[in-house]
Amino acid sequence: MKTNGASRILGALFAVAIATCATYANAQTREMPNDASMQSQSVPAASNRNNNRSDSAIVRDVRRAFTRTTNLNSANIRVEARHGIVTLTGTVPRQSQIARAGNAARSVRGVRSVHNRLTERRRANQ
Repeated sequence: MKTNGASRILGALFAVAIATCATYANAQTREMPNDASMQSQSVPAASNRNNNRSDSAIVRDVRRAFTRTTNLNSANIRVEARHGIVTLTGTVPRQSQIARAGNAARSVRGVRSVHNRLTERRRANQ
């Protein structure tokens, strides 16, 4: 009798486990978008929040990122933003600082892309 009771309990637990897994799998299947709906979603929901930042806030944060970037002289860098697209213009003392400035700008939340138009400043005695 004890073996029979234990078998019933294990059988019931097994049935509950299978039902739970089936319900979970069904819920997962319903939430997964099909190929057509994935194509219509051009920007993930998390990115929408980032893209809603004002351009002035993005410019401010890019400038702050410049101050935190080592070996970057940003005194002659002009930063513009339009709909999350940042354009960097101006000059920097060294070629390596062009990439540093672009990377710093890309790291800012809400920046969709960076147009890096920086040039190396020429020295007067060259």
